[in-house]
Amino acid sequence: MPVDITRRIPQGTSFRWVRQLVPEPIGEVDPDDLYPADARPAPAGRPWVLLNMVVSVDGATAVQGRSDGLGGPADRAVFSTLRAIPDVVLAGAGTVRAEGYGPPRTSEAHRDARLARGQAAFPRLAIVSGRLELDARAELFTATPTRPIVITAGSAPDDRRAALAEVADVVVAGDERVDLAAALRELRARDAAVVLCEGGPMVNAQLLAAGMVDEVCVTIDPSLVGGSSARMIAGVGPSAPETLRLDRLLEADGVLLARYVRR
Repeated sequence: MPVDITRRIPQGTSFRWVRQLVPEPIGEVDPDDLYPADARPAPAGRPWVLLNMVVSVDGATAVQGRSDGLGGPADRAVFSTLRAIPDVVLAGAGTVRAEGYGPPRTSEAHRDARLARGQAAFPRLAIVSGRLELDARAELFTATPTRPIVITAGSAPDDRRAALAEVADVVVAGDERVDLAAALRELRARDAAVVLCEGGPMVNAQLLAAGMVDEVCVTIDPSLVGGSSARMIAGVGPSAPETLRLDRLLEADGVLLARYVRR
């Protein structure tokens, strides 16, 4: 059975032991009180793009091919909180396969908060796949509370596109390869004001190169992993480094949880 992509934690669990260090040390805080209150104004013609990743001290994004070996309870708490914020969760097909994505789910408390904000109870999952190497029989398509979106290119095989169109909304953005700028414009046209991107590194690189990363939430696990794990962004980058502003820094048991926003 696929792993639930929420990496769910027991409902009702309190995480008020997370300490805030920046902008000012105020002791114990609850991520549910912080992240949903942050301003995320949608830029003209596209959604606000939030990138969320977990890395080790030496920059690894996975242990034995999976990210859930990093971060621990603090990361899972913030992951769950961030999952409840966007209208769409965006991920590359490689990440979906490697992490065993299942249907997007949120806790009952998060569903209530989303409905109170005027959002749907659950975010929609959007999968970026140029070749459409996705199983239309997987639970993320057949047992989901929201119809997924598959973003592909015009060069994708027609038979795979037709099969996935039975279980998802297929968006063609780009001819030979996926054009994420065009895809985000289409998501905005579908009323998506906030998109949470969970990678992988190549998708992150495309967003960065196009100047479409507005916020980065990164968890730094206090470990050295080594090996050949990809960085959180891997691919052609922008012509100059993108400078971010540290907006908030939390800590729990040596795990750092940082929120950066574009200057």
